[in-house]
Amino acid sequence: MSSRAGIGAVAALVILGGTACSTATSETAADPAALRPGQLLSSRAVADGPALPSAGRNEIITYASQDGNGDPVVVSGTVSIPRTPAPEGGYPVISWAHGTTGVADACAPSTDFVGGPAHGYLSGVNASLDDWVAKGYAVVSTDYQGLGTPGIHPYINGDTETNAVVDIVRAAGAMDPAVGPTWFVIGHSQGGQAALFTAAQGGERAPELHLGGAVAIAPGNGLDQTPQYFRSGVPGIEAAEAFLPLILLGAQAADPAIDPSALLTEQAQPLVTAARTGCIDDIRKVPPVPAGQVFRPDADLRPLTDYLARQEPSRVHVQVPTLVAQSSGDLVVSKPSTDLMVKTLQDNGNELTYRTYEGADHRGTIGVSQKDAQDFVAGILAR
Repeated sequence: MSSRAGIGAVAALVILGGTACSTATSETAADPAALRPGQLLSSRAVADGPALPSAGRNEIITYASQDGNGDPVVVSGTVSIPRTPAPEGGYPVISWAHGTTGVADACAPSTDFVGGPAHGYLSGVNASLDDWVAKGYAVVSTDYQGLGTPGIHPYINGDTETNAVVDIVRAAGAMDPAVGPTWFVIGHSQGGQAALFTAAQGGERAPELHLGGAVAIAPGNGLDQTPQYFRSGVPGIEAAEAFLPLILLGAQAADPAIDPSALLTEQAQPLVTAARTGCIDDIRKVPPVPAGQVFRPDADLRPLTDYLARQEPSRVHVQVPTLVAQSSGDLVVSKPSTDLMVKTLQDNGNELTYRTYEGADHRGTIGVSQKDAQDFVAGILAR
């Protein structure tokens, strides 16, 4: 798809109401070919669901970004502006990279509501984000490519996550001139992996902004080990099975040659079926597949393994101050795995701050690390 043709298609999707937000900006309607990464396409006020209570203004927006090939895509997300007056230079920005919700459109955080399919996770996240906006930070939260907008979500694809995380900061500045150019990326789980990729690539993507730092909370890692981990039949692997169909569908979205149906046994196919329409808690309701019986014996896992190796956060080179937070009680992203990731990054010349916590589970790490994250960001702003 050519750049001009792709941009026109993006504009048509927005103008014709192909996204959750159907109020197109006049710039988009007047000159679709002028779209650029981070351009605000539409916005509408929201008072419930994903709205942060302490914000003076909450908006669901769509904006232009790019996929892994550099072609334009529409991405949705939310922007929350503090009630307090903006400081000189504008509000500092927290760009939140959310953890795993799923790959179906119903899992997009901007569509959340009480009782929604991802509300169990997102309600806790929003409590954390509300604390940031109450302290005077503008908070933006991307849904990522393909969640709530056309296309398939390329789950844990570091490049597309970075694009979405960066470009929503640009779009927020277009939405409200009180949003300043200094920003920080903070992410959890899938979003923790996204935060590390953004720490490496985000500043270069948007040189007109100032990326001050990154916080990666329980970041997904060890991704290249995932196929063999499931094939080996390690005891207890069933607890992680809900993530496997998301990994496979995300890999297929980025590389259509990776076909989940050709890799999985008949017993494991219901996991993919559930993931196409449900969110992570729905996938967990699928009966577990016995350890070692997920992949077909003759499945060629090399393309999947190679793809996941390129999404592994231990390979990045961060360009900004970075904090990694991990709890010992996390059974989804284990502390030994994150310990190894941090050591690998440090051995490769990355300067990181590493904070660990006792007892908290995967989701609970967001709360127990909140003060350290806020002190980390405030310290950078005070320099």
